[in-house]
Amino acid sequence: MTEKGSFGNNKFEVKRFKGEDDRSYEQRKRIVDKFAGVKLRLLVLSGKGGVGKSFVATNLAFTLSQMDYRVGLVDVDIHGPSIPKLMGLEGVKIEIKDNQIMPVRYTDGLEVISIGFFMKGDDSVIWRGPMKAGAIRQFLGDVAWGDIDMLVVDSPPGTGDEPLSVAQLLLGARGSIVVTTPQDLSVGNVGRSVTFSRTVGMPVIGAVENMSYMTCPHCGERIELFPGRGADTLYKEMGVPVIGRLPFKPEVVALADEGKLAVRDDDEFKNAFDGIAEKVIEYQRKIEGVRKKRE
Repeated sequence: MTEKGSFGNNKFEVKRFKGEDDRSYEQRKRIVDKFAGVKLRLLVLSGKGGVGKSFVATNLAFTLSQMDYRVGLVDVDIHGPSIPKLMGLEGVKIEIKDNQIMPVRYTDGLEVISIGFFMKGDDSVIWRGPMKAGAIRQFLGDVAWGDIDMLVVDSPPGTGDEPLSVAQLLLGARGSIVVTTPQDLSVGNVGRSVTFSRTVGMPVIGAVENMSYMTCPHCGERIELFPGRGADTLYKEMGVPVIGRLPFKPEVVALADEGKLAVRDDDEFKNAFDGIAEKVIEYQRKIEGVRKKRE
């Protein structure tokens, strides 16, 4: 897929993939047109599971919505959707109106869709690539998002079908955030996500280092939980800045298990995500400036 035209008129040429049928091609074109006016499409990536990617996506989406942005949050982690649990939305029933899927309203400024809303209990999804790509196209094309400013996409770990499908569908103003923990294994894996993002033409805004440290509850000393060089390695080796470091707090883990967002109950996390959100907004304003210069 290639992009043509300018940011000013938001028009892009969507080229047909080899062997693509008419229905899939027309659906992709509709999705590109549908999100043409969105200020930023943000993909949240990680190289491996268990680093807190969905935790970052949910808290960041909420934080952006509190800064007067209308935000859509999409959970495309088809095999392990966790956003309904993290946001206390388990058991919510999806509504269909005028042949469109209605996203779940979390607050006035934040709407959410996840395959987890369509699953029951311990249901598992056993799909091959084309079926996953079709589900993602439906989430993006058949959901009545309304007039949103930003779309935050929680992708599954790695660089497989799901993030590739999203990258091929969301043209225009876009960027990614990569999430890692400090140990070398995690940082090494997330480097592949950086390479993936750049390969598909999606700039990397920065890295978030989760579980970066813990504060001793007795003496207040900062404890480094994991050995390794940390996310700073991404800046030194790949030019990716660290835009946030999140502590490990058992009480925040408990909040997540209860379906409560950390930024709504913990000042340290609120301040940290405010800083991350400011970096995202700074990036959005930068590309908005590029667009205006081209008009």
